[in-house]
Amino acid sequence: MSTLRLVSGLSELAADYDALICDIWGVVHNGHAPFFEAAAALKRFREMRGPVVLLTNAPRTAASVQDQFRAIGVPDDCYDSIITSGGAARADLEARIRHKGEVALYYIGPERDTSLFQGLAVRRAGIEQADVALCTGLVDDLTETPADYSDILAAMRARGLAMICANPDLKVHRGTLLCWCAGALARDYEALGGEAIYYGKPHLPIYARARAAAGGAGRILAIGDGLVTDIAGANRAGLDVLFIADGIHGEDVEPYTEDHLRHLMAEAGVHALAASRTLIW
Repeated sequence: MSTLRLVSGLSELAADYDALICDIWGVVHNGHAPFFEAAAALKRFREMRGPVVLLTNAPRTAASVQDQFRAIGVPDDCYDSIITSGGAARADLEARIRHKGEVALYYIGPERDTSLFQGLAVRRAGIEQADVALCTGLVDDLTETPADYSDILAAMRARGLAMICANPDLKVHRGTLLCWCAGALARDYEALGGEAIYYGKPHLPIYARARAAAGGAGRILAIGDGLVTDIAGANRAGLDVLFIADGIHGEDVEPYTEDHLRHLMAEAGVHALAASRTLIW
């Protein structure tokens, strides 16, 4: 079983690292409001040690995420750059356009996320006419579940459409609510035998982007609350990781002891250097 220790905050680890790659949702904010102690900890790391790269499975561009930050009050001075799974998915569409020209796109997701492909040579189309599908999430993640999409996924599978998944998360907290994400639909599509192309954590390409944004820093600490995304991705990328326990996994982290967290991680096939209840200095 891997070693893991409980720490009181980032200050116990900071001196060993030159940069941070930090999750956003559940660590820096909850979708409605910022966690100001987390922002203060990131700001202090920037001042004392080095760059902070925020890495998110948000199915939107970095500019859109920054707009959300400013709307809910996340301070600009707690990070250096933002890398998003949506940005990587947009790059996929750009590559397809360079190869074949205009892309006929079957889109699954809310209208608020269509900025992901605005300005591109993309034409929205039905399943029968589409070249590829893009999923940013459920159309209404407050009321729908993946089961509501079974007929759509079956029709896509019959057509042989590949699905670009712009958010590999299965679920996320929005305030106190737990909402389904695009990763759940991609998982169900693969179960039908369909092809899902994932952008974001825990898949390695997004970490190459994050490392580049960190300016080639040698010693990088990853921070996150998702075992199968943040922790698994950091493990695959060979990064030490600080697990934020009071995030997506909720009561699963109880009792909050080193032994229980080790067992929880072993069940998920992941490991972390340290754990903290929340991100604080």
